Amino acid sequence: MTFQRLRETLEIPALGLGTWKSGPGEVFTAVKEALSIGYRHIDCAPAYENEGEVGAAIAETVASGSVARKELWITSKLWNNAHRPDKVEPALRKTLADLKLDYLDLFLIHWPVAFSHEVFFPRSGEDYFSLADMPTISTWRAMEACVEKGLVRHIGVCNFSIKKLDALKQEAKIAPVMNQIELHPYLQQNTMLEYCRQNGILLTAYAPLGSGDRPQRLKKSDEPVLLQDPVIQRIAGKHGVQPGHILLAWALHRGTIVIPKSVNPERLQQNLDASRVSLDAADMADIAALDRGFRYVDGSFWQGPGSPYTVADLWDE
Repeated sequence: MTFQRLRETLEIPALGLGTWKSGPGEVFTAVKEALSIGYRHIDCAPAYENEGEVGAAIAETVASGSVARKELWITSKLWNNAHRPDKVEPALRKTLADLKLDYLDLFLIHWPVAFSHEVFFPRSGEDYFSLADMPTISTWRAMEACVEKGLVRHIGVCNFSIKKLDALKQEAKIAPVMNQIELHPYLQQNTMLEYCRQNGILLTAYAPLGSGDRPQRLKKSDEPVLLQDPVIQRIAGKHGVQPGHILLAWALHRGTIVIPKSVNPERLQQNLDASRVSLDAADMADIAALDRGFRYVDGSFWQGPGSPYTVADLWDE
């Protein structure tokens, strides 16, 4: 197992299992299989609506004695309807109950977007709160309190721009240890990577394979297919592996954590095997040239009528 280290006391399994889009009846089996073949990092979220099954799989595996809880790294997230400080701990406790855990290893703010506690997904502009009305630092203070109570070991964020991450870091008592963002050769985010390296923050790459299986409503009609990129396919042929191996090996080579999703046993093993692929300088240079600043998950679903959020403001680009 490959690890990414932030400091002497913080090592995270570098290749984890993502659970977004893993459906009912599938995710339980996938998590059990993943743990049985050596995965030790599971990435979860209430927004994925499957934490109950994920928790059942973890609990059954730990109860069997084949893996100890302390060997696992379990991440979950705070959904956008629980940013109000008094809602943070109850949301975390609900996740812990669903996952059948006493504590999380990592708890992340899922998006720098806030809306009413009464809705799971906004139906109108009235359901949203702006970040001026619901400051991130207020949410963060409640998350820091959860660390102090032993409910979670580490805290961080998802989908934060450098501007938002730096502003939080300046005010935080407990610094964020992680930013989980979309990262792949078409969206390499080199400036973010360097900022995090300089500031003691790790990056987790989601959509590392291009998220081709996400819902059709989240896709663009003309979006590129990362797994079919000729350069990626050529490098895969050179190493005698699949294109997915190259994409995951690239993420690991950059010192990021990567969380591909799969419910297919063969694919789960293939993804784990990517840690054995060694890319050379020529491979990395060829992949570096593929950057096109393209987001598969661009956040445009947060900018409906009446919303205070826009894509430009979300990414500060």
